[in-house]
Amino acid sequence: MAKVKKIGVISLGCDKNRVDSEKLLYFAQNKYEITNDIEDANIIIINTCAFLESARKESLETVFECNALRSKNLEKIILTGCLPEKFIDDIFEDLVEVDAFLGVFDYDLLLEAIDLTYQGNRVNYVKKNKKVLIKNRVLTTPCHYYYLKIADGCNNKCTYCLIPSIRGKYTSTPIEELIDEVKGIGDAREIILVAQDVTRYGIDLYGKPMIVKLIRELSKLEEVEKLRLLYCYPDMLSDELILELKTNPKLIKYVDIPLQHASNPVLKLMNRKGTGESYLELISKLKREVDGIAIRSTFITGFPGETEKDFETLCEFVKKAKFTNCGFFAYSREEGTPAYKLKNQIDEEVKEKRVQKLYEIQKSISLSFTKSYLDKVVEVVCDGIDYDKQCFVGRAYFNAPDIDGKVYFTSDDIVNQGETYSVLVESVDEYDLYGRAIDEYAE
Repeated sequence: MAKVKKIGVISLGCDKNRVDSEKLLYFAQNKYEITNDIEDANIIIINTCAFLESARKESLETVFECNALRSKNLEKIILTGCLPEKFIDDIFEDLVEVDAFLGVFDYDLLLEAIDLTYQGNRVNYVKKNKKVLIKNRVLTTPCHYYYLKIADGCNNKCTYCLIPSIRGKYTSTPIEELIDEVKGIGDAREIILVAQDVTRYGIDLYGKPMIVKLIRELSKLEEVEKLRLLYCYPDMLSDELILELKTNPKLIKYVDIPLQHASNPVLKLMNRKGTGESYLELISKLKREVDGIAIRSTFITGFPGETEKDFETLCEFVKKAKFTNCGFFAYSREEGTPAYKLKNQIDEEVKEKRVQKLYEIQKSISLSFTKSYLDKVVEVVCDGIDYDKQCFVGRAYFNAPDIDGKVYFTSDDIVNQGETYSVLVESVDEYDLYGRAIDEYAE
């Protein structure tokens, strides 16, 4: 009997990509043994991001690093996702290290593509398939939380962004299909709803936003303990959704709003809806209506034409908004986007200095926030053990996985991953809390 080959996946980019990788693994497990040890794999799937030049570079570097493993167990490299979807014509001939290419909607062709490579073929299956609904997954997150991708694609034509040209138009997954997916996965402490823009969920299917309806339907399920929202666009963050954040006990009081800038001239060039003034009003409203809400955002600096005055406007906005968590990025000039052709491109050194200054501003804000928890008790979900720090690590409600700070804590009792503990905060830094569990279980 032939030995079953081992297959592993490397998922690059965002949490939405992670969901796609988990669906790839569902197909892979039907024929291959899944391994977490890439050096042990006979077949490696690299699910790529192509949003930025840095992401494309990381994807290619990962291919070359994996190709070096052919002297060990590796036999095939399969490249999937955004990079081949957008750039297959540029990379197929030259990227000979890759045995098969699949785009963002070709995942159910994975096994067929792999079979063809073992017959001596080099396979290009990009855009061979149409959008198909794939409900089944092999979770790669810890057992107590996972991501639920509720839509794909994007209709927001931001002038700096390649996503619509890669992922296509905004396409919601029907509510009943999402409910079936959640039931199929089973119990979870936390389900994180993701899409390029969760607030637009349902417009294409139902003629109006249905994110609140979806939240309410998911909240009825016994399998759902908590829900978290990522990527809510400001122009669609409705009063109805704010009320749901305020009143639904299963909806975590946390919202990620990618604002991208605060200077009105720059926002107009970006083709972003809203103004710096309307954004501040929205933030004030959220803080006023939803007690204790945690607000995260992201910003791009160094956009073409961003003057010193525009940048100072952004700095002052960040100081006034006082986000719980915030990320800053230098503008990346992407060929194929309208912004690529704009005049007054900013020097890379200037961009990086502006990013650093924004982070310095946010560090001070974040430190004030974390200091407010000194000598207080917070409820913390344990995500596991940090072996370097020799303690447990987890998250409070204001920490989303991977993108926000953490809570590090010790305990005299046994601690279980996925359980919630009351942690007395004894010290802090700009992003993280440190303390000790004061009882066995918080709930």
